[in-house]
Amino acid sequence: MADPKGFLKYDRALPSKENPKDRVQHYKEFDIPFTHEETNQQAARCMDCGIPFCHNGCPLGNIIPDFNDAVFREDWQEAYEILSSTNNFPEFTGRICPAPCETACVLGINQPPVAIEHIEKSIAEEAFKRGYVRPVPPVVRTEKTVAVVGSGPAGLAAAAQLNRAGHTVTVFERNDEVGGLLRYGIPDFKLEKSVVERRIRVMESEGIKFQTNAYVGRNVAVEDLKENFDAIVLAGGSTIPRDLGIPGRGLKGVHFAMDFLEQNNRRVAGKEIKTEEIHASGKNVVVIGGGDTGSDCVGTSNRHGAQSITQIELLGKPPLERDASTPWPLWPMKLRTSTSHEEGCERKWSLMTKRFVGDADNNLKGIEIVEIEWRHNPETGRNDIVELENTIREIPCELALLAIGFIHPEHAGMLDELGVEYDNRGNILAENYATSMEGVFAAGDMRRGQSLVVWAISEGREAAREVDQYLMGVSSLESKNKARTALV
Repeated sequence: MADPKGFLKYDRALPSKENPKDRVQHYKEFDIPFTHEETNQQAARCMDCGIPFCHNGCPLGNIIPDFNDAVFREDWQEAYEILSSTNNFPEFTGRICPAPCETACVLGINQPPVAIEHIEKSIAEEAFKRGYVRPVPPVVRTEKTVAVVGSGPAGLAAAAQLNRAGHTVTVFERNDEVGGLLRYGIPDFKLEKSVVERRIRVMESEGIKFQTNAYVGRNVAVEDLKENFDAIVLAGGSTIPRDLGIPGRGLKGVHFAMDFLEQNNRRVAGKEIKTEEIHASGKNVVVIGGGDTGSDCVGTSNRHGAQSITQIELLGKPPLERDASTPWPLWPMKLRTSTSHEEGCERKWSLMTKRFVGDADNNLKGIEIVEIEWRHNPETGRNDIVELENTIREIPCELALLAIGFIHPEHAGMLDELGVEYDNRGNILAENYATSMEGVFAAGDMRRGQSLVVWAISEGREAAREVDQYLMGVSSLESKNKARTALV
């Protein structure tokens, strides 16, 4: 145990951040780093519980009390060995994970939980700084080949694990750069792309091959993959966005959130924008959807210099603290305010968008909204939306961003050609990660639906073990639970 009285001696603390007025002038990360002493104090707050609920809170099963203890003792190499045994990319999750481990922290019952995410990021960055993160190619190759389609967190995790098992892995990415969501979905102010590139260089040095501009089902034939590889892992993500089919949807100025975010990431990278420019400068921006993607749109719009930013949500305003309906150690339904919200945004709940309003030139000029109430319907057992009388109004808007989620992966092309089965939500049906087609596996959002980066990494790791088992009859890769018990 780090410090038996640490949770009594130290309060939860996180690195301070650059002033919002200053940080909206750039796209760099804006945390002001802690000293080692400050991080060690946070690690000392861990109680090394007899039953560490944080293990189950983390989709990866990270062995959190153990690496907290190593950080407290300033043994950064041991801390990284423990952390990397369950998490291939702690430098990603330490930046962009909502930290379900922290909401499951036992200390969080009556105190602020241990700052696990910050400690995880600190371990990863210290490991890179000290040279603990280095290429480790497999000693022996199995002569088995695997194609991984998609280079987001699920695809990268699967590739890393399969390469570790000795298989020859090729990752196919339809975009011009590797990283998937990490590259073109998450803004640079949350995850600078140098962090992604740093990890890709390590993976390449370990023998993993990456092919960009390789759109399987279009310029890469599905039959070529089936003929040239012993197994295929589908990790392309959930890419079909949920639309809002209301009057005025076709007006100029209504866009999907991911189109807006991807274009801006390309702009920040200095790449040519070949499609219609989507920019918030000087505009009244309305972000429809209250999740993380919507928050990213808020932060990006602030950096564009929007005239105003409003984020609206169909659901009611969550409570400020954990509600009785989501008791510890469950993920709590409560109000979350992101750094992007702190930079400037008006947030509204229980609002439904009725129609987009345009001018004579077919440009968006406003959005008609109505206040709603959710009422229980005893006949169906569900909550129905009820519009409140005399609450319809129009708000000015020249840029509307739809951040209301994704419905399923793209079916046309690769998936339909492969002949995989779908579940009732349109995702790939893959129990134990194996699809209905021999030798074809699926992982990440493509299998489970839109989810967290940490879940995508977990899916990629677990799918890799099933592929290894399929190819070799037995797997040298440990499952999440086995890896945990081996080190505890």
